[in-house]
Amino acid sequence: MIQRCTTAHIAPRTAWLGALALVAALGLAAPAAWAADTSPSPSAAPDKLAAARDLIQQDKWVAAIEELKRVDDRSSADWNNLMGYSHRKAKVPDYAAAERYYNEALRIDPKHKGALEYSGELYLMLNQLPQAEARLAVLDKVCMLPCAEYTDLKSAIARYKANGNSYVAKP
Repeated sequence: MIQRCTTAHIAPRTAWLGALALVAALGLAAPAAWAADTSPSPSAAPDKLAAARDLIQQDKWVAAIEELKRVDDRSSADWNNLMGYSHRKAKVPDYAAAERYYNEALRIDPKHKGALEYSGELYLMLNQLPQAEARLAVLDKVCMLPCAEYTDLKSAIARYKANGNSYVAKP
């Protein structure tokens, strides 16, 4: 049995083909090409902060500071953030140095999530709740969805308030 093509059969097919052409034109039909662009380039430079990060993971704060001084990448927001973090976490913390490094990281990159979170925690340690809440407000705008840095600082502020406005380290 031969079926006749009527306008009623052609119109939906034409609309469907038009939509398919639009999807292809916008590049939405090729997710594999997009995914290939998300992987790091094989020629990417090695992480010059890797050794410092390893020392930080081991809670070797003085050694991490020495390694960061050796690398001396003061124009890097990540470098400044790690210096601030190491000074804040050291056995004998240097909060003034930590604040200087965090502020420099944020001068270089005002949206640096790590520096925003860690400086917020520093402000809680210094009993400066309004500054910590200001950092949380910036993180709220920087994070598209709740990110770990936002969640961690929000929890730190909640612990601070629940403990009578006194800093409580993360459990």
